[in-house]
Amino acid sequence: MADAARGAVLPFFRAATLVAEDKGDKIADGGFDPVTEADRAAEKAMRAVLAERRPDDSVIGEEFEKHSGSSGLTWVLDPIDGTRGFVAGTPTWGVLIAASDADAVRFGMIDQPYIGERFWGGFGQARMTGPQGARDLKTRGEGPLSEAILCTTFPEVGSVVEGAAFREVSKVCRLTRYGLDCYAYALLAAGHIDLVIEAGLSNYDIQAPIGVIEAAGGIVTDWQGRPALQGGRVIAAAGRVQHAAALEILGRVIAEG
Repeated sequence: MADAARGAVLPFFRAATLVAEDKGDKIADGGFDPVTEADRAAEKAMRAVLAERRPDDSVIGEEFEKHSGSSGLTWVLDPIDGTRGFVAGTPTWGVLIAASDADAVRFGMIDQPYIGERFWGGFGQARMTGPQGARDLKTRGEGPLSEAILCTTFPEVGSVVEGAAFREVSKVCRLTRYGLDCYAYALLAAGHIDLVIEAGLSNYDIQAPIGVIEAAGGIVTDWQGRPALQGGRVIAAAGRVQHAAALEILGRVIAEG
């Protein structure tokens, strides 16, 4: 599926003819929320593989209607996570693939076609391949928040209060970086950063990262420490110490409103 998506999406990346349509009615702030023919082409390519090999499985994707199957397994797809980055020509977008059942993500993959890096986790594996070869994935492990590297996609994070909560965590962390989309989750699984905090996510935004990060030894929950399978407010952490410390701050600021 990831190979098929790569073949479908790469001809569009940094192409002078790329056209981005605005689906701004889907986001609360009315900002530019692009979709491209590359998004649709990549999802169609993945769905074609599933139709041939796994016709009894359910499929949830960002661009097309849900396909309901009978097997109990659901594939959750985001053909281009980070379409704004894709339109801007930055290589921080990715193809997200997750296989889930009613209880948990069983396998997740984050694929960056342009760089040629692929991260996956599940069934006892956490691995990546790329220009520097193949290796196991392992998070940085536990450490104090004062030494943590924190990432998110948008400086605003979400609502006014969600943004305020994020900034309180950021004040304590050693370094904060923005705009990495799903690539931040891959960096966390690979042991380069400690925290990703976001809000307003959908299930197709987070299920693949959950599979990769948990297999690499990390933690992914909502801002109350509960499962984050359906998205919403999400925190991913390299270890329990960072996770607990960030949750305390987020919860306190949200409660204060």
